[in-house]
Amino acid sequence: MTKILWTDGSASPNPGPGGFAVIENGEPIRLGREKNSSNIRMEGAALIAAMEYAGEENCEIYTDSQFWKNVLEVWARGWEDRNWTKRSGEIKNLEMVKTAWRFYKKGKAEIKWVRGHVGTEMNELADKWANKAREGAEVEGKSVALEKLLRKEK
Repeated sequence: MTKILWTDGSASPNPGPGGFAVIENGEPIRLGREKNSSNIRMEGAALIAAMEYAGEENCEIYTDSQFWKNVLEVWARGWEDRNWTKRSGEIKNLEMVKTAWRFYKKGKAEIKWVRGHVGTEMNELADKWANKAREGAEVEGKSVALEKLLRKEK
């Protein structure tokens, strides 16, 4: 059976306090926050948390971040082949990019892009929970520290 996961990240102001959420079956299964962050970092954190949760199970992960979809499906392989460099300069959030790439390569995730803020129910729910996480909300047993995800080996 394929897991269906919805992710989102939030920072307000951007940059500023950030939060991320992973939703499965209409419920938050992973929440996290970072005191000083950005939307891009939190979108990435949500994808990492989703892939960590799914492990090696088949899953579809929905995101409204075209950037992170491209990181995983287009750019990361080439960056890795060039020893984590790109032609146009530094790779921002490199530790996060490497972690996401490691989980993506070892897992069975299919990343699906959806347009954000157009009323897609589960995307809106992920956005709501990412904002709640940014504001400090927790759900017992569902909170995850970004620092631990970034250090975790699969």
